[in-house]
Amino acid sequence: MGFMVSKSMDANFKKQQEFMLHNARLQMERQILMQNQMRVRQMAMQIAWSREFLNYFGTFFALATLGLTAGAIKRRRPGLFAPIVPLSFVLAYQIDMAYGTLIYRMRGEAEGIMVSESDRLALPHGTPTFESIEKERRVKSNLSSLFDK
Repeated sequence: MGFMVSKSMDANFKKQQEFMLHNARLQMERQILMQNQMRVRQMAMQIAWSREFLNYFGTFFALATLGLTAGAIKRRRPGLFAPIVPLSFVLAYQIDMAYGTLIYRMRGEAEGIMVSESDRLALPHGTPTFESIEKERRVKSNLSSLFDK
């Protein structure tokens, strides 16, 4: 009789383990999906920010170019054209960021770094572990209890 109970408990235990594994997998899949949605939203906000900034910077660039050109012609000083050069590089960068292929080039460069220079991506003291987080939590909880006294 004890054998039958033990066998039933083992089957129940195995089912419970499978259920827990399934739940852990679902939770991890949800977490990955949520993090990806947050990443996509952050990238969309970055692109939207670039486009909005381009509106303001484009207006500034146009007014500055007109003013500097008028000043250079009126005063006959070609040196007034000099600020247009660096401003045009900033404008070109913003256009590329907002509407061009900069993000695709950055992604390709990032993938290359991950493949061939992964040692540069290592965190100081390695990846945090449960033990390292718990150790710091205990230290901080002990400090807070000392301050309360």
